[in-house]
Amino acid sequence: MALGPRLDLRQSQSLVMTPQLQQAIKLLALSNLEIEAFIGDALEANPLLEAGEMQREEGEPATNDADMPPEPSADSAIGDDGALDIDAASLDRDRDTGDGEWGAAARGLAGDELPGIEMHEGAAPSLTDHLEEQLGPAARDAREAFIARYLIGFLDEAGYLNADLRETATELGISLADTERALEVIQSLDPTGVGARSLSECIALQAKEADRYDPCMARLIDNLDLVAHGEFARLKRMCNVEDEDLADMLGELRGYNPKPGLAHGGEAQNAVVPDILLAPSVDGGWDIKLNEDTLPRLVVNRDYYVEMRGGCTDKSSRAWLGEKLADANWLIKALDQRQKTILKTAVEIVKQQDGFFRRGVSELKPLTLREVAEEIEMHESTVSRVTSNKYLHCERGTFELKYFFTSGVGGGADGEGASSESVKARIKALTDAENPKKILSDDKLVELLKSEGFDIARRTVAKYREAMGIGSSVQRRRAKKLENF
Repeated sequence: MALGPRLDLRQSQSLVMTPQLQQAIKLLALSNLEIEAFIGDALEANPLLEAGEMQREEGEPATNDADMPPEPSADSAIGDDGALDIDAASLDRDRDTGDGEWGAAARGLAGDELPGIEMHEGAAPSLTDHLEEQLGPAARDAREAFIARYLIGFLDEAGYLNADLRETATELGISLADTERALEVIQSLDPTGVGARSLSECIALQAKEADRYDPCMARLIDNLDLVAHGEFARLKRMCNVEDEDLADMLGELRGYNPKPGLAHGGEAQNAVVPDILLAPSVDGGWDIKLNEDTLPRLVVNRDYYVEMRGGCTDKSSRAWLGEKLADANWLIKALDQRQKTILKTAVEIVKQQDGFFRRGVSELKPLTLREVAEEIEMHESTVSRVTSNKYLHCERGTFELKYFFTSGVGGGADGEGASSESVKARIKALTDAENPKKILSDDKLVELLKSEGFDIARRTVAKYREAMGIGSSVQRRRAKKLENF
């Protein structure tokens, strides 16, 4: 075999998120108040931007268009239907060089002059931000980081992954092994336990981190249902341990966090201001609109651009001005499409949960991100971002959009389940109205709920009751005796 230098030409594919697409995705997750703060800094950083009403109606010719360069196309990140969605096929046209049609805008958005969006996401970073900050050194390459970042979009507030890895691999056009490796990266991040697909996996990750995942602990974690039912004699036999060892293992188990993501999901300290306003319309439907009072409108100061352009005599000055114009045009376009995407999602949620808005929580239907995503032809991760930190105000109060996504339990005769929130509301109503001399046991609650079409198990009733802070029948009997004393 001959040894010597040679040149080889190889073709490969890679997934890279351009800076402007990363910014567009982050814009979706911000609330209107956070967007307002971001826009305030953007106005200071870009002299071509100004706040105010649009200065021309649709169809009216723009002034000085002959002196203005064409606006760069946003099709690589923003769809023609007004929806900002994640499309792996359009992820990288300019890569690190910034040579694509969005090169100038990407460099400006990623540079030092325009403030980063992360500055306006509240005092405490969200779980998503906390994880994405760790991806750089954790991932082996940019491709693995992209896949991991994509999966992070499917994490719920507790840190659990709500996505099928095989389906995700198919959607991205990658192998299942690549998706599994990206998940391993997420599970290696802080907080330990994040990225788990079940409670057992979450606890197991924490036990491994603490170097306590021996065969006995593994069997205990695999049988958490027996722990919940108090079947300790059976667990001793399965784990082959004595009473003292089992007590120690249970003590360790109680020290692990079943919802690690909540540590980084703190609510913003600001008062909740609704992003979407809902009111009944005269025709019996709904009027849905964005709360534009919290979202300043941006325009490009064309007259100032023309004036500055006339004073730019050298190439570097013209290049700087061109970048500022590209930044301004991109931000205006991205904010406009963000509004359309939020409104489109909210309209579908109201359509799906019409019964709730008309008759209350008892009519709240089971609803998933996937169902809404399919109806509006977007991806689940996009809907997840759109509904994060967004609030809808209606006659019944102000609710986070995430509130309307509930799991289904207790399928009735019609084959449809009831939402967990409607079941909780009914349990509370029954316990509030119970006779102090005839306190309802969990078994009796199950019986009453079944008579109303909620076919759920006793343990589910107990779980919901405890989650709402409603005591057991014994505790309620004592409390109501004291009330009537």
